[in-house]
Amino acid sequence: MKVAFIQMNSGSDMATFLAQARSLIEKAVREEKPDWVSLPKVYDFMGGSLRDKRVAAEKLPDGPAWTMMRDLAKKRGVYINGGSILEKVDGEEIARYRKIHMSDIVTHDGQEYCESKAYGQADAVANYDCEGVTVGCTICYDLRVSEIFQALITLPSAFTLQTGKDDWEVLIRARAIETETYISAAGQTGTHEQGNEVRTTYGHSLVVDPWGHVVARLDLTKVKKVRTMMPVAQYKVKLT
Repeated sequence: MKVAFIQMNSGSDMATFLAQARSLIEKAVREEKPDWVSLPKVYDFMGGSLRDKRVAAEKLPDGPAWTMMRDLAKKRGVYINGGSILEKVDGEEIARYRKIHMSDIVTHDGQEYCESKAYGQADAVANYDCEGVTVGCTICYDLRVSEIFQALITLPSAFTLQTGKDDWEVLIRARAIETETYISAAGQTGTHEQGNEVRTTYGHSLVVDPWGHVVARLDLTKVKKVRTMMPVAQYKVKLT
C-alpha cells in the first residue's frame, strides 16, 4: 500500500485553497500513484474570524470541499482522507469523524488557543476499511490522548510551531510504539491569520512504523512481525 501526504499552508480564501488541494492531489496521484492520499487539518479554510468560519462552513454532503474530495477519489481511483473541513452541524462518504479533544491552552506569555470557542466537540471515534487495512480517524490535539489510538492510524493536523518543534515527532513515535501500528500524519505548515494575529503551524508530515521509525512507505507485514515479537495486545485494559 502506497500513501501520499498533502502538506499545505492554508488561509481564509477558501476557493484558493480548494484549488490548491485539488492541484496537489492530482500531482501526487500523477507522479507517485498512491493508493491513499491524506490532507491536513482544515485544509479548506484556516484562520479568519469566528464569523468567517461560520460563513465558510459547509453542509455535508455536497459542499465544495466534500464534493471536490468525492469527485477526485472517484476520478483517480484512490482513497482520500479529508483531514478535516469546516462543517455546518445541520448538514456516500465511508467515514466521518468529528474531533473529540479540543486544543484549549494558554501559553506562558498569556496567548490563548481555545478551539472550543470556534468548534463543536464530538464524542465518538470512527474508522473505515481501505483495501483490507483498518484506517482510524483522529485530528491534531487528539494526538495527546493515547487511549484513542488503540485502533487508529491517521492524524491530519495543524500543530503550532511552538508545540510542534518539541512534541510532534516524539508524540507520533510514542503512539506508534505503544499501539504497534502505523501512524500517518499530514500537517499544515507556514503562517495564517487568526483575527489580528499571525500564527505559525509546524508542518513536518510523516509516517511512523510500528517500531517507532519514520518511514516513507507502509510495510504491512511489519505490523504482524512486531505484534508477534511484542504481544502487548493480550493485556487489555478496560477504559472508563
